[in-house]
Amino acid sequence: MTNRQWITKALTVTLILAVLAGCGFRRRKYENPITKDTLQPDKVLFDKAIRDLEKNRFEVARLTLQTLINTYDTSEYLAKAKLAIADSWFREGGSHALAQAEAEYKDFILFYPALEEAAEAQEKVCMIHYKQMEKPDRDTTHMLRAEDECRQLLLQFPNSKFVPRVQQLLRNIQEVIAEGEFRVGNFYHQKGSHPAAANRLQALVDQYPLYSGADEALWLLGDSYSRMGPRFRDKTGMAYSRIVRDYPLSPYVEEAKKKLREMEMEIPEPDPVALARMKYEQENRVKKGLASKAFGIFRKSPDTSQAAKSGTPAMTRNQPTIPVSVPATAAAGAGVTDVTLSTNAETTALDTQPDARANPPQAGAANSEAESQLPLPQNRAPEAKKGKKKSKK
Repeated sequence: MTNRQWITKALTVTLILAVLAGCGFRRRKYENPITKDTLQPDKVLFDKAIRDLEKNRFEVARLTLQTLINTYDTSEYLAKAKLAIADSWFREGGSHALAQAEAEYKDFILFYPALEEAAEAQEKVCMIHYKQMEKPDRDTTHMLRAEDECRQLLLQFPNSKFVPRVQQLLRNIQEVIAEGEFRVGNFYHQKGSHPAAANRLQALVDQYPLYSGADEALWLLGDSYSRMGPRFRDKTGMAYSRIVRDYPLSPYVEEAKKKLREMEMEIPEPDPVALARMKYEQENRVKKGLASKAFGIFRKSPDTSQAAKSGTPAMTRNQPTIPVSVPATAAAGAGVTDVTLSTNAETTALDTQPDARANPPQAGAANSEAESQLPLPQNRAPEAKKGKKKSKK
């Protein structure tokens, strides 16, 4: 047999195997938690369902498991059978099957919260939404659900063996969420809507400090605050200081130091913990290959290669904040909820006290309050007034 014939035969066999695998003729091993060999009827049913599950005969496996549950309600395999039903939906895949799997896993956690498999069920619920996440600029439903479910496992099962894996999943999820927030904030910054940009970017860097682009977000945040007037000088300096202190290996460090010198503000020392973390991230960050770069635009799932590999993920959901362009009374929730008309017969200070305009405040007091009386920054520049056209006679 020549080399060409051998290569052709090998490619043919490989193609046939790939087609068979795509048609569902795979045998994926299912970890049977019950290995003892007995001839109990419930054990026989359970083993048969597991064999069907491994051969992707999901409907048959579920019918067998349901027969076990209905017939032997005191069986020692009852909990395992219920978990296997959820696993069958999870293996089947598809939006409908995954929704059924989530409901079954939730029922298992509700009925058997003390079992070790309850943490596994919660981890599968997290994976259900993690697999359905879309890119940062798309629908955020599944990424927010995945964040909540992964956080639930860390809170409810802190000693589980799944904790390290779920922590990394949570860091990946929050990287995607933070990337979406950064794109919105960057859009507002480029548009010139600096209060809106500062609102988004401030919430981003406070909620997700492990985000790979947090240093760039702080740089844009400082620039937005600097363009909003002198009353935001302290917040501008705080943004630049955080770059120097918390992200010492960032390419924006020298520019941030230059800004702080121009503002005559103190330049902080780099945090040694942050320095060690950034070195670790640079050494362990996954580099994207040529194929990933070329076909990344065609993928539905988001890119998590830049996600942090260390650090504690945020354990609370990002809450919407109020831009500084909103008046304080509106931000505090104050406002008129009911309007009535009545006559006030009582005398007030306006009737009894002398006119305050007769004693104007001193110049020093006026200067101290001048900054607080400045108008709030606006997202839009005021439009120029158009002159009236002269009518022709």
